[in-house]
Amino acid sequence: MRNLVNYAVAYAKAGFSVLPMVGKQPLIKFADQPPMTVEEIKRFWQTHPYAQIAMRTTNFFVVDIDEHPDGADGFVSFKNYEHPEYFRNTLSQHTAGGGRQLFYLKREDCHIQQNIGWLPGIDIKAHINNYVMVAPSEHNGGQYRWENKNNIVTASPELVNAINDKPETNLDLSIDYDQKSATAELFETITSGLGDTGGRNNALASFAGGLLFRGVDPKSVLDLAKIANSRTTDSLSEREVVRTVESMVKKEIRRRGAQA
Repeated sequence: MRNLVNYAVAYAKAGFSVLPMVGKQPLIKFADQPPMTVEEIKRFWQTHPYAQIAMRTTNFFVVDIDEHPDGADGFVSFKNYEHPEYFRNTLSQHTAGGGRQLFYLKREDCHIQQNIGWLPGIDIKAHINNYVMVAPSEHNGGQYRWENKNNIVTASPELVNAINDKPETNLDLSIDYDQKSATAELFETITSGLGDTGGRNNALASFAGGLLFRGVDPKSVLDLAKIANSRTTDSLSEREVVRTVESMVKKEIRRRGAQA
């Protein structure tokens, strides 16, 4: 495994926020923090010479195409998408796991929201505290490789609108429930998000607490909380999500201890 410091420096000089990685985990705290400077990158790689590289999706977003274990094939979804013209030619890479990622600069005239599951097998990674591994990083025996030497271009407004749009369904899925269970509401939070800005933290705490009370493993609770947060229009930082879930885990441990 080679030292990637020169690549990390080049990315930083090009205006991207670099993260040193082990596996797919950042080696530094980064949420809501300024990007590492070139000098900070050089010093860090001196003590961590085999760190891999990710870039935070601060000024760009990624169309992440992959084959998912549940059978969703992003390559088929991408091939069959009815508006291929929305995808301007841009910088793209092959991932270590066999996927493909298209990189687009965010527009200044509109906000793009993160959209996990935008299409079957296609995720949109756009939150300022999200990140993607980049070439020539390695993971699980595979390597990230740039597919071309294109410049990263600004996303078309049509693509941004399509990503932000919540498609309507023609099916009548309404059911007249006499009373909706708390468990049903927890499931709905995963897809509908945490609500308006003023109540996000309380909604997240209630969501995590409800799952823990029902015996869901804390790691799974954190993963589900991140999904719900990604479906929230003005989402919380990843650090806030982790901190809230950790707090609720401690609270649940105390509750169970009191009952013992």
